[in-house]
Amino acid sequence: MLKGNKIGLRARHEDDIPILRTELYDDVVNSARAEGGPWRPITPGSKDPRLVVDDTAQGLVQFSVVELEGGTLVGTATLWGIDNHNRAAHIGLGLLPSSRGKGYGTDVVAVLCHYGFVVRGLQRLQIETLSDNTAMLRSAERNGFVREGVLRSSAWVMGGFLDEVLLGLLAQEYGKQESKA
Repeated sequence: MLKGNKIGLRARHEDDIPILRTELYDDVVNSARAEGGPWRPITPGSKDPRLVVDDTAQGLVQFSVVELEGGTLVGTATLWGIDNHNRAAHIGLGLLPSSRGKGYGTDVVAVLCHYGFVVRGLQRLQIETLSDNTAMLRSAERNGFVREGVLRSSAWVMGGFLDEVLLGLLAQEYGKQESKA
């Protein structure tokens, strides 16, 4: 398990799946904001790749996020779009509604940065998030990510287009700005 100050990133367990499906993916608005496509229901027992981890997938590493104190599941974290040639990847996370606003997001980003830069030897990590996702923007910037641009009206979300903010962090910048969690 990879550990932060408040959370740990561990392998996905079978008993995580019903909780994640119910609390993250069955929430139409949350799912529509987090996914790059339209919401669709996930059938219980399905092998949907958002829930069931394929350990053979080379460009994707999925974690379950748990509280260090007690081990309670609080969400998901992903390093995706891993490009071994250019040594770059993207960060994604989703916290259960009851786990938001507790500083977990900042800690998850920090642990994913450690995994990407220290464990995997990547050069660049990137985050794309909706411009109104202040929690993710704050978590990224507290970990040293820099706003690199805005993708205007690039995300179709629940009947309208929203801007996305692109943030990046390079290996040589990692750790220079202490996390303000």
